[in-house]
Amino acid sequence: QVQLVESGGGLVQPGGSLRLSCAASGNIFRLVAMGWYRQAPGKQRELVASISSTGRLNYADSVKGRFTISRDNAKNTLYLQMNSLKPGDTALYYCNKANGTPLVWGQGTQVTVSS
Repeated sequence: QVQLVESGGGLVQPGGSLRLSCAASGNIFRLVAMGWYRQAPGKQRELVASISSTGRLNYADSVKGRFTISRDNAKNTLYLQMNSLKPGDTALYYCNKANGTPLVWGQGTQVTVSS
C-alpha cells in the first residue's frame, strides 16, 4: 500500500514562502500524475497544482504565478514551492494522485499565513 507523507508546512507572514514535500512509498509514483490539494476550514478539498508523469503542469487560477509544483521520481518525492503567500492560502495541504481513484490520504501539512 502506497503511503504519502507531507511535510514543510508552518506559520508564515503574508508575502512569505514555503516549500512543501511529499514522500511516497511504493513503485507507482513515477507512473502517475500527482497533485497538491488543500482544504481550508469549512471548505471542500481542492486541487491546486498537478504534474503529469511526463512533467506537464497545471495550476488553479488562485495560485498560478505564485506556486510551482515539481517532482523527483528518483526520490519518489513531490514538491510545492509557494511564494507570495496570502492569508487565503491558509489550509491543510495534501498530496495525492491528480486523477483517478485516490491513494490513501496522508495527514497533510498545515500552512498558516498570518501577520
